Amino acid sequence: MIYGIGTDICDIRRIRATLERQGERFAHKVLAEGELAVWRRRSERWPDRGVRYMATRFSAKEAFSKAVGLGMRMPMTWRHCEVINLPSGKPGIRLHGELAAWFEAQGLTAHITVTDEVDYAASFCVVEKL
Repeated sequence: MIYGIGTDICDIRRIRATLERQGERFAHKVLAEGELAVWRRRSERWPDRGVRYMATRFSAKEAFSKAVGLGMRMPMTWRHCEVINLPSGKPGIRLHGELAAWFEAQGLTAHITVTDEVDYAASFCVVEKL
């Protein structure tokens, strides 16, 4: 049974501007530890890929927060929600802390997809109740 659906479109130019103003402080606010490592590697080698990576993660977390119906309030936090790449390359969600416990107690599972174009990143999330 579908629990919720969330979508988000993020302007990559706004993410770039925020990163230029705040740098790593913004990254530490939005990205989980595993995501931070990937962001740093991508940013060092190809700065634009780092910006697009940040934008897709930002967008995916917004879509997920809408799908679960919490918005950005506890137990939902930026850093407790991690967007990962599964071995197949498909994006997935890994939750941490109170958010993981809440999600499991609700009997939920999430499906996420992300894309980025020149100026926008978009994400779609479907949450099911098992």
